[in-house]
Amino acid sequence: MDDQLLDSYLRIQIAADKQSAFLTFSKITDEFDSSAEQLERFVRSKGITYGIRKELLAEICNNVLAYCKEQTVIAVGQSPSEGKDGYIRLIYDLSEREQRPAQLEDGTVDFKEVNQLKNVKRGQIIAERIEAQYGTTGMTVTGEEVPAKLGKQARFKIGKNVVVSGDDSAMYATIDGLITMTDKDKINVFPVYEVNGDVDYKTGNIDFVGTVVIRGNVLSGFRIKAAGDIRIIGGVEGAELESEGSIEIVGGIMAGNKGHVKAQKNVKSSFIQDGNVIAGEDVLVSQSIMHSNVRAGRSVICSGAKGLIVGGVIQAADLVFARVIGNTMSTATTVEVGVRPEFRAELMELRSKLKQNNESLDKTEKALTILDQLAAAGQLTEDKMALRIKLGATKRLAVGENEGLRERILEIEKTLEDTDRAKVDVSHTIYGGIKIVVGRYTRYLKDPVQRVSFRYSEGDIVQLPFFS
Repeated sequence: MDDQLLDSYLRIQIAADKQSAFLTFSKITDEFDSSAEQLERFVRSKGITYGIRKELLAEICNNVLAYCKEQTVIAVGQSPSEGKDGYIRLIYDLSEREQRPAQLEDGTVDFKEVNQLKNVKRGQIIAERIEAQYGTTGMTVTGEEVPAKLGKQARFKIGKNVVVSGDDSAMYATIDGLITMTDKDKINVFPVYEVNGDVDYKTGNIDFVGTVVIRGNVLSGFRIKAAGDIRIIGGVEGAELESEGSIEIVGGIMAGNKGHVKAQKNVKSSFIQDGNVIAGEDVLVSQSIMHSNVRAGRSVICSGAKGLIVGGVIQAADLVFARVIGNTMSTATTVEVGVRPEFRAELMELRSKLKQNNESLDKTEKALTILDQLAAAGQLTEDKMALRIKLGATKRLAVGENEGLRERILEIEKTLEDTDRAKVDVSHTIYGGIKIVVGRYTRYLKDPVQRVSFRYSEGDIVQLPFFS
């Protein structure tokens, strides 16, 4: 069967993106008679040269009736693959979970750091930019090459005391100090303030523009504020610690319900007892969290051989993980996920403020009603007229403020519905007496359960098996 005759039986169409070609019979008949070689030659005559499905063409020739009623894909192109994104490689791995320093390719780093502090010298390279890479090229069914895609280029996020080379390939320290990643992943080099002992009456409070290292304990009543990280080699009592980076406490927190530990990034400690801890990202504890209030913008992870959470309130936006939650005495413990803790705290404050405003507004409206009655009776004195004007203005302001409060409450309540990722994971046992909150939903546990994951599903908190 020649091409002209095939043309009367077949129609070849090419997709708009030229990544596929289709064969359609223009008339249904069993008189079609073509070899696979003839059909392939016909397909190629229509400009299709790549990705031809030769075995399928043979099947069509052998069993025409099976294919004559529908459109058949006879050629498939090759899409270009995604390029590899570029990234910023640091001289040290600043991950809280991975303590080993990361070496650059030139191998110039000395890894013998005491207490694994990320110290660098002025002029030393601290990060390099790895270029994005192209993926593989593609091919259309008509034999045209499709250009490869370039991955997303990385950009340095420049913090304090660093400089970038002219070709934007490397970042250098401008002072001797400690590499610190702060909010929004900015890379900084902060000067280091070290105390070779305890923070007590001898040292006093510390407010430093860089990173603070304490090679002892921080006693009750004292305060440390740092623009960089805070590293405590000892323990922390009822003190106030505030960092724009991360806080690490080797000896643990035993606060006696005094003071607080706040970090814009992570808080890492061996244990927390009777403490108040707030982290913009993660709270990482290797032993236990007992009778404490802990809030994390991302996760609270209590791992290790003990891995115990008992008593207090634990709040995280995405995940709370522990080996054990609660105890056999059913000590009251609340675990909340599914919304950023600061939103939940703000919601409580807004509701309280709205209640107070409504009470004040009610008193104002009652007073205005009485004054309106006096005005209607012509008994409104000059001073009461002034009061009426003042109360009217107060009412308008209160109504406007209440509208703003209600709008913000509604915004936060909507975030409570976004709970798809939020979960509470227990790798061993969770006891009775535990209150689980996921978004706006609450569940109380009465009996112990082992190896379980709690999350939201279809209007309720469900209990699923935990897989490590």
